[in-house]
Amino acid sequence: MKPFFSSLLLVLGLISGPVFASATNEAALADDPVAEKRLQELSKELRCLVCQNETIAGSNAELAVDLRREIRGMIRDGRSDREILDFMVTRYGDFVLYRPPVKGITLLLWVGPLALLLIGIIAMRSYLKRRSSQVASASRPLSADEARRAEALLKEMNDK
Repeated sequence: MKPFFSSLLLVLGLISGPVFASATNEAALADDPVAEKRLQELSKELRCLVCQNETIAGSNAELAVDLRREIRGMIRDGRSDREILDFMVTRYGDFVLYRPPVKGITLLLWVGPLALLLIGIIAMRSYLKRRSSQVASASRPLSADEARRAEALLKEMNDK
């Protein structure tokens, strides 16, 4: 039983080591509060390429940590925010921006959701119109011929 707990403790230590080391490295790099503030603002503008629905500020993915480290280095080198964002766009494309610019290649990102919503509304309206006409035709009174046929069918069923 004791070897099991020793092994479990060893495995947990090996697994959690990189997590603590990463947090320590990031904390050590946060010497300058002004640079850290710039990093936070820039990190909110960039998408995590692993998570894709998070900014690199909120992501703990290794790539996001590396990108934050890269941005810290560029801030230390004296680059402007625009230069840093341009570098990231050059390296990873417009997709890295959390709010990509409206241009020909990103037009689908901006117009696509609206187009899908409109198509859905038109399809739902068409379906509801068809359905209401079917319900209306089903609830109309029977003609004299239809009533005679229905009575004949009922009489036939009762006779059996």
